Amino acid sequence: MKRDFICIRDWSVKEIEEIFSLTEKLKKDPLGFFSSLEGKTLALIFEKPSTRTHVSFMVGMYQLGGNALYLGPEQVKLGVREPIKDIARTLSRYVDGIVIRTFSHENVLEMARYASIPVINGLSDLLHPCQALADIFTIREKKGKVRKVKLGFIGDGNNVLHSLLYGCSKLGIDLYIATPKGYEPKEIIFREAKMLAKKSGAEIRMSTSPYTVVKECEFLYTDVWVSMGQEKEKRKRLRDFKGFQLNRKLFSEAGNMPYILHCLPCHRGEEITDEVIEGKNSLVFEQAENRLHVQKAILIKLLS
Repeated sequence: MKRDFICIRDWSVKEIEEIFSLTEKLKKDPLGFFSSLEGKTLALIFEKPSTRTHVSFMVGMYQLGGNALYLGPEQVKLGVREPIKDIARTLSRYVDGIVIRTFSHENVLEMARYASIPVINGLSDLLHPCQALADIFTIREKKGKVRKVKLGFIGDGNNVLHSLLYGCSKLGIDLYIATPKGYEPKEIIFREAKMLAKKSGAEIRMSTSPYTVVKECEFLYTDVWVSMGQEKEKRKRLRDFKGFQLNRKLFSEAGNMPYILHCLPCHRGEEITDEVIEGKNSLVFEQAENRLHVQKAILIKLLS
């Protein structure tokens, strides 16, 4: 039976730990896995442009001995040129797996529903599971564990935060969130995360004060305030997020010099200042590199 990677909620703690264990091996010995996906082909269907997701999946397939095909927005035109269900069924006869990066999460679900091969969520408006797993793996590398590590997320309650909510609550990471009023994560996801946290022992908290988060956390995470497709809201969002910038003043409130995380791309001078992201505690390029290693582990798990 085929398996998809769409939402971290759908994967057990044991399976996630297996991905992390394999990621460690892949990172230490990339040449040792060169024939893992020999003869396999991955299709990348992208409605939204990307640097990290596009390149890391292309390079990852190459390093595992397989091939990758990039199908950009002008080539596929999801749901416009032809229905998603027809694309899913056709590609299932040509390739061994699909990565879809799209605006609507419904597009991901429809692709998975009709494809007979594994589908990986490369980003939707609701979730960004590959990013969140790479983030948590980065924390695990730095601390040697994840359980009861304190992670603070300051900013928009977006797809990255939704996936972090599932990942942290499952794995026992304390997640403290600060968002402006009206930009909280989706209530149903927050509720589900709180339920999952009861089992893992994680503490999930939400406030409107970035200062309370900064004081307590070992890792601080932020993301852009204006994502792709939200350009018309830019003026309002910049006004609403005032006071949530990760800058020297906010950072100085931290008691323990937290590590800095950002999924990139960043808007320097908006959600984060240049000096913070370039500071010695910044892990953003370790995060970016770990996208490659974690996704290779996911590919082996699903395609081999």
